[in-house]
Amino acid sequence: MVLRREPTARQLRLGIELRRLREAAGLSAVEAAALLGANRVQMSHIETGLAGVSEQRLRRLASHYACTDEEFINALVTMATDRTRGWWEEYRGLLSTPFMDLSELDHHSRFQYNVAILFVPGLLQTEDYARAVYSTRIPALTEDQLELRVRHRVARRVIIDGPSPIPLDAVIHEAALRIMVGTRTTSRAQLTRILELSDAEHITVRVIPFDLEGFSWGSSTMAYLGGDVTKLDTVIRDTPTGAVYVDAEDQLSTYRARFQEVKAMALTPERSRDLIQRLAKEL
Repeated sequence: MVLRREPTARQLRLGIELRRLREAAGLSAVEAAALLGANRVQMSHIETGLAGVSEQRLRRLASHYACTDEEFINALVTMATDRTRGWWEEYRGLLSTPFMDLSELDHHSRFQYNVAILFVPGLLQTEDYARAVYSTRIPALTEDQLELRVRHRVARRVIIDGPSPIPLDAVIHEAALRIMVGTRTTSRAQLTRILELSDAEHITVRVIPFDLEGFSWGSSTMAYLGGDVTKLDTVIRDTPTGAVYVDAEDQLSTYRARFQEVKAMALTPERSRDLIQRLAKEL
């Protein structure tokens, strides 16, 4: 069994889901390993994403765990057998693992919900806007580091403006639209870009205006990525020390509900466009 040096977020998630199934079945790692003719260490490697698992072994485990959700099992098999080497591979070794994980999660997502408070969501950013955002990083990036990150952020947009775009539903606070990121020209071009993208059938943009009462409870940025099945959805939260992935089923349910509430409080897409157009003219 060849061990991975650094499992991807998707590989880690597969291991986490297998561990959850085992624990729900009331089996220890030693007992589960015996079912595969393996040992506890090998089972640990599978459940921590350090080692892969074949479709045959995965289905055998699911059977022993009494999991009857075929759609979920099939989705796990897809995760276990996927060998996709996407566009992000050209950045491997140049950018840190979180960039690779985000790209892979993007690629496999079926839809995305975004809530943005201070910055325009990454998938909607122009190249100049992204460059201005990364230019404020502490410690400061070198020119090469900066350009790599900008190129990567622009490349991510393939999931919404490529040949097979996914649905994107974004709720953006007025603060993110008014904060001057970069030059006045950069900010105006960013607003124009949002308006252009919102014309697409698969992209919906709603704005939370400053004068909305009682919104403080929902003032947190998040990206919700839909998986092959609801159980495999992922929420990404940005923190000062990096991205945090949320995948517990009860928490996912909370974030889905929170997004729907924030969405319901926002302006309609039509009124949101009117507000964005007005802000662009003011610049």
